[in-house]
Amino acid sequence: MKKVLVIEDNKINMKLVRTLLQIGKYEIIEAEDAETGIELAKKEHPDMILMDIQLPGIDGFEATAILKSQPDTKDIPIVALTSYAMDGDKKKAKEVGCNGYICKPIDTRTFLDEIQQFFSH
Repeated sequence: MKKVLVIEDNKINMKLVRTLLQIGKYEIIEAEDAETGIELAKKEHPDMILMDIQLPGIDGFEATAILKSQPDTKDIPIVALTSYAMDGDKKKAKEVGCNGYICKPIDTRTFLDEIQQFFSH
């Protein structure tokens, strides 16, 4: 079973992502802020991280940069989740090391297919 760390501070978004991942038979680890997410990534070594960009404290861009700079977490695929779809966000997500980008609101019909492509084979 693939393990997915979801770093998301919005409880409604977290519930939606959790429900979809459960349908897809993924093991889910949850964090409501970047600091907790970074610690869980180091401890749990998930197969993927779904990273909200707008987080309290350290934002998703900074958290991704931290994870990609550390030897034990640099190879974990990170997919940015954001409703903050400004023109520069996609580019910035790639620059800090995100492997992909999914815009909110999440399309429940395509979400599991979208994330599947980011798993390391």
